[in-house]
Amino acid sequence: MSPSNLQFERVKIPQPEEVAPAIADSEPAAAPRLLIVDDIADNRAILLRRFQRHGFEVVEADSGQKALELIDSQEFDLVLLDVMMPGIDGIETLKRIRSQKSASALPVIMVTAKSESENIVESLGLGANDYITKPVDFAVALARAHTQIGLRRAELQLVAAHEALSRANDDLEKNVAERTEILLGLYQKLRVETAVREEADARSLYLAYHDTLTGLANRLLFKEQLENILKYTQETPMPVAVLLVDLDGFKAINDTLGHSIGDLLLKSIAIRIRDILPVNGRVARLGGDEFAILQVSAEQPAAAITLAQQILDVVGQPLAVEGHDVTVSASIGIAVANVGSMSAENFLKSADIAMYNAKSQGRGNYRMFDAEMDAIVQARSALERDMRNGILQNDFRLFYQPLVNLKTKKVTAFEALMRWQHPERGTIPPLEFIPLAEETGLIVRLGEWALREACSEAMDWPEDISVSVNLSVVQFIKGDLVSTVINALASSGLPASRLELEITESVLLEQTGHNTRILDQLHELGVRISLDDFGTGYSSIGYLRSFKFDKIKIDQSFVKDLLGDKKNLAIVRAIVGLGTSFGITTTAEGVETEDQRSCLDREGCTEVQGYLYSRPLPANEIGSLIEKHGAARLARAASLDRENR
Repeated sequence: MSPSNLQFERVKIPQPEEVAPAIADSEPAAAPRLLIVDDIADNRAILLRRFQRHGFEVVEADSGQKALELIDSQEFDLVLLDVMMPGIDGIETLKRIRSQKSASALPVIMVTAKSESENIVESLGLGANDYITKPVDFAVALARAHTQIGLRRAELQLVAAHEALSRANDDLEKNVAERTEILLGLYQKLRVETAVREEADARSLYLAYHDTLTGLANRLLFKEQLENILKYTQETPMPVAVLLVDLDGFKAINDTLGHSIGDLLLKSIAIRIRDILPVNGRVARLGGDEFAILQVSAEQPAAAITLAQQILDVVGQPLAVEGHDVTVSASIGIAVANVGSMSAENFLKSADIAMYNAKSQGRGNYRMFDAEMDAIVQARSALERDMRNGILQNDFRLFYQPLVNLKTKKVTAFEALMRWQHPERGTIPPLEFIPLAEETGLIVRLGEWALREACSEAMDWPEDISVSVNLSVVQFIKGDLVSTVINALASSGLPASRLELEITESVLLEQTGHNTRILDQLHELGVRISLDDFGTGYSSIGYLRSFKFDKIKIDQSFVKDLLGDKKNLAIVRAIVGLGTSFGITTTAEGVETEDQRSCLDREGCTEVQGYLYSRPLPANEIGSLIEKHGAARLARAASLDRENR
């Protein structure tokens, strides 16, 4: 079929109802699927567009072989088949179609030239449903397509109706005994299914209210029990106490021995606590390593204190778990209800506050909740709220303290120190807000801001002066630290070599592999890494082997009594010696007197930092400090020169 033969006249297109019988159906018919078989791509494209405009789903085949493959794998309502094609022509393709599908199952309309009457006769004899001639009159083609599709669908409906009627007749012919047997079978099956469903519902209800590991009540059941007891006490007053038990050291066991050992330990602890409970007590596992106990109808707080001591005793006893000897302790918070004045939520909250107070007091003990504890928690919540607002209101500032090289007497760097200027309370010390920022995760946002700000402000300093920024372990765990550093350097234009990042050994204690990889990535950027508070931890020397630090900072606790305590002097001397051996810069913090500076200089310390040179200053005072220090350095050099003469 040549493209030139496909010439369409502008004529009115008849609607399907004009050329095919209407078929009543409760649901709208699916779009008819049409397979166009023609070896000429342009012909297929023209027919495809025209039929698609009239709601057909069209599939193309460029040969008889391709058409047969599609018919084997897909369902079609109609095939529009060209007679003249290379390879398997239309006549042969029709023969093969009819060998598998009847004219009613798959209508085929042949497309032939007007001069090919013998092909038309042969096609009709072989089972073609209809034909159209070239040039194609699309109106006629559309009408004949609708007619054949309508006949096919009517035939399919008739067949389906006949099959349904036949099945219904077969069903009616079944005897009463067979139907009764079926009904009895269904009844028995229904009884079994009902029993299984009831058992599953009971199991689901149990799982919803119990801890799967220990079999104890879970948080949901415990809270409901507590709410019911508190409602009851409003009418019939009675003492009620809640004890929250948190295991000390459980995380370390999980991390070192594995979660399976941790699970077995929890099950053993649960049994120990359950076995010592009085009849008026209920115990639940709230989650993790936390248990809760509800004590009713006992003299309070004496009964709760006695029970807490018993729990401390049984929990603290050594346990053998899978060949491992493990020992944990417990921190317990106790809250006693004031009748009619406490909700279940506040009751649990009070016990939780007391429990954390017990942990902060050294663990392995118990604490009774009191109003002072609540006041501390409320103050902490207020401080957290103010901190969030302070971040939004830009209430935080960076102050800078210089680091001075003892040989050159030059300022080599400034350490950025965060300050919070509270709008009502004034300056809040870092020791008060930094731990809270780390606990709440706000240190990530503050740390990102500090890096951007410090890098930006350092661009105003001489190029040989670096800026040092402290990092929190939380930034390694929760933040995207490497990207934050890259962005801070890029936005400020500060060379990576002028940025120092200070960490404490806590960074290397938490998720060691993960954090070390981050430090390596920062090193690769060209950033220098300092280990702060060196000598105060347990494994400081070991860290010098596991990571190549650029600087170690001697903690000010050793510098403070440097001249009066020989042990401190020995420690400083050892740290400086380590720095020299490893090729690492050593910086002494907290230098306040000329005698301390001289001693550190004699011992070979590289740098010093402290009030001897300057208190921390805002950024706008750094320039004058650098000028002042430079003038003083020149004056000291001139004085030494005169003395040497």
